[in-house]
Amino acid sequence: LLLFVDLTVAFPTVRLSSRTTNSCFNSCKSICSEREYHSSAAGFGVSRHTQQFWKTKRPSSLDPLHAKSKAYSDSQDEFQRSLLAAKIANDIKGTEVKEESHRQERVEKQIVKEKEKLEAAVKEVQEAAQNVTQSAKTLGGAVISNSTEVKDAVVDVSQSARSLGGAVIFNGLGIITRFLTTLLGSKEFRKDILRRRPHYLSDWTDGFKRKRQVIPAVLFLYFACLAPAVSFGTIASEITNGSIGVVEFLLGSGMAGMMYSIFSGQPMAFLAPTGLTLAFTSGLFRFCSLRQMSFFPVYAWVGIWTSFFMTLLGVAGSSKLIRYCTRFTDEVFNGLLSVNFIYEAVSSLRRNFMIAHRNDPMNLTMPFVALSMALGTFLSTMKVVKFEATKFFNTKVRTQIKNFGPVTVIMTFTLLNLLPWFKKFHVPTLIVPDTFQLAGGRSFLVGLKDIPTNYRMLCALPALLLTALFFMDQNISVRLVNSPDNKLKKGPAYNVDMVALGVITGVLSIFGLPWMCGATVQSMNHVRAMSETRLNPETNEIEIERVTETRLTGFIIHAMLASTVMLLPLIKTIPIPVVSGVFLFLGRKLMTGNSFLKRITDAFAERRRLPDNNPINLLGRKKTLIYTGMQVLCLLGLFGFKQISSITIFFPAMIGVLMSIRAFVLPKIFSEDDFVALGDPTPE
Repeated sequence: LLLFVDLTVAFPTVRLSSRTTNSCFNSCKSICSEREYHSSAAGFGVSRHTQQFWKTKRPSSLDPLHAKSKAYSDSQDEFQRSLLAAKIANDIKGTEVKEESHRQERVEKQIVKEKEKLEAAVKEVQEAAQNVTQSAKTLGGAVISNSTEVKDAVVDVSQSARSLGGAVIFNGLGIITRFLTTLLGSKEFRKDILRRRPHYLSDWTDGFKRKRQVIPAVLFLYFACLAPAVSFGTIASEITNGSIGVVEFLLGSGMAGMMYSIFSGQPMAFLAPTGLTLAFTSGLFRFCSLRQMSFFPVYAWVGIWTSFFMTLLGVAGSSKLIRYCTRFTDEVFNGLLSVNFIYEAVSSLRRNFMIAHRNDPMNLTMPFVALSMALGTFLSTMKVVKFEATKFFNTKVRTQIKNFGPVTVIMTFTLLNLLPWFKKFHVPTLIVPDTFQLAGGRSFLVGLKDIPTNYRMLCALPALLLTALFFMDQNISVRLVNSPDNKLKKGPAYNVDMVALGVITGVLSIFGLPWMCGATVQSMNHVRAMSETRLNPETNEIEIERVTETRLTGFIIHAMLASTVMLLPLIKTIPIPVVSGVFLFLGRKLMTGNSFLKRITDAFAERRRLPDNNPINLLGRKKTLIYTGMQVLCLLGLFGFKQISSITIFFPAMIGVLMSIRAFVLPKIFSEDDFVALGDPTPE
């Protein structure tokens, strides 16, 4: 009976013959429950009559037996489930053990493979080195024996050396990669790269989209960059006894500018020769002359060390230290640059009067004509640049006059000097060579081995001073470009700029070309040339709306500057007074926005006519004059220090003196609230 119960419950879907079905149900209907009977009967296809019979005739005395049968069935199911769970757990554990074993085998195999590769690489290098040694010995023996073996030995040596070089390069790739990764460990340097990388393509394409703005900017800034290169080249030729001249300055400016526009982080900044670097070069040449040392090898090694220091500072993220150079130092430094440009222009004009007085004291026509040309260039350029803020014509015409006006002024005075009736005044023109050649006919590469090894190491000492000068000049110039007033959108990259300047300095030094540095005047004029402005009716001042940030203008300008060495006969037609007028314009333009120079004029203004936030109204005239007077004294001290050629090599240390005055002297006179009112808060 239990067997039939198990069959009925376990296999309800199995269909038996009608005879077998009736026999089964007749035998076990007395022990099955009503529910189980209906389920089994339906599965076996029992008729409704038989099911109804079972429903009404089943005796109730067999219920205890049915309960025991059901409990037995439940215990069997529970047992089966326990067995299944145990089997699954055992399978999982076995799988994990197998996977761990396989993983350990794979790791061991990988370690073995790496060891084999390393041993093979070492063996390859050793064999290649042995081949080179053996081939060299064979070459030596062949030289003694006959020429045929010499040829075979030379080929053998070449092949062995090629194998050695390939092995070293192939196996040294990992070392180089790890070294570069270590160098890029500075968080600030990586942030600069990540900040500027998404904008690199647009730095080029934005220039092509704004051709009407790019073309006039390129033409004007070409002359703005040409004038300092020719002027400083002429001065350098005098102070270095012809070792470095105009051609070197044109080539150096062009090469440095193109490289900087490609690799720098902030392309709106320009590199150019500055009066400070020229003063340092003058001091270095004087030092070499007194010690009877060869100038160019010392010059090159000082530049190489400076390149190393600048690159190291940039990769290490040291530009963050520039925050300790506050507005006090910035304003004095920029004031010095403005004064330098104006001083050079005035010196050039004064030289004309001295020459004329020495030749013919009664005839001063030429110097007065030259003075008129310089002032005419300066005033005309100032007028056309400000024409955009006037009420004449429409906006488009005013913008075109502002963009193309400076170039037109320069070309007009140059053509005027070429007229036959004007040539009788003998106005001096730029002095450049007739053909392209370096000063003294020297070669492009400097002989780095022309000085002893200990002198090469000692060149690191003046390189530290030059590095300090470059660090301050470069970061101050770029920080002015990145000023919030200019409304640049793509972000700064001070450390990338320093690395780019370091690499460029090394390249220029190897070729004996003049060093370039951040040029504040040209950089600020680049920003203004690429900006769209509007007149603020409330302040009656011109404000910048947006700036087209592009690398295209800098690259084209400096490419034209480098190619100028092929147009030297045309450059000779530009009058020197016109260049002096451009210097006056650049120096005066840099004064715009310098609150230090503005406070000097405000000192004579009526207090009621000054804005409410003017320092004179906030602090009083006395405190403002004390702060401004300290800046004037510092400016005069820097300018006087620069004029002493014997100590100009130590000029970078004077910038540290400025920072010390601001950090330790002024806080004893002014409170922090006073510094905030003066726009010079102390950095945290």
